Amino acid sequence: MPSSPATPAYRRILLKLSGEALMGDHAYGIDPSVANRIARDVAEVRGLGVEIAIVIGGGNIFRGVAASTRGADRSTADYMGMLATCINALALQDALEHAGVTTRTLTAIEMRAIAEPFIRRRAIRHLEKGRVVIFAAGTGNPYFTTDTAAALRAMEIKADVLMKATKVDGIYTADPVKVPEAQRFDRISYLDVVVKGLEVMDATAISLCKDNRMPIIVFNLRTDGQLKRAVLGERVGSLVTAD
Repeated sequence: MPSSPATPAYRRILLKLSGEALMGDHAYGIDPSVANRIARDVAEVRGLGVEIAIVIGGGNIFRGVAASTRGADRSTADYMGMLATCINALALQDALEHAGVTTRTLTAIEMRAIAEPFIRRRAIRHLEKGRVVIFAAGTGNPYFTTDTAAALRAMEIKADVLMKATKVDGIYTADPVKVPEAQRFDRISYLDVVVKGLEVMDATAISLCKDNRMPIIVFNLRTDGQLKRAVLGERVGSLVTAD
């Protein structure tokens, strides 16, 4: 990889955003100021010539697993969660367009009036043309998380890295908010993530990345400039690799 600080270390990235990332300090919903800040960060990285795809969750609006524990059918609840990701994708698309970034939203569940259906080759073509691509509706299947969707889409578009934006600056031995003495990993293997039961991504997503040797960078989205630093190859957050 290029080592020059002015040269991106990655040509194409998959950025995973949780729905909660759009809430800001609110209890639910979308904070426009947060969406605009994320859009500015993405625009800055796009300006470096990096091709960017985004997978976004829907937990700020609806969480299927939680609903299923309250008696809702799991498949129905998961489909509702997928629709929530589409709402977030449109909000982020609007913020990106206002930031001057040409954007396309592709959904795993067809809704042609608001977005394009996901077609792998079309997605790659959009990226090659310099458009930021937002993948919505997860994998289009119940029982799969948006983490798994992010891992799957990263493989499909041949991304160089999967970057997961969180509320903390990496992977810890425990939740640093609840356990202040928790230790952060600068680097950790896929296997150790699973063995130690670390809540980075679900096991299916980790397995997909492991089998395809897709590196994962976990970083704090709330810290200004972190996305750009990560793209430039600086030590940011925690890196998950085979070693």
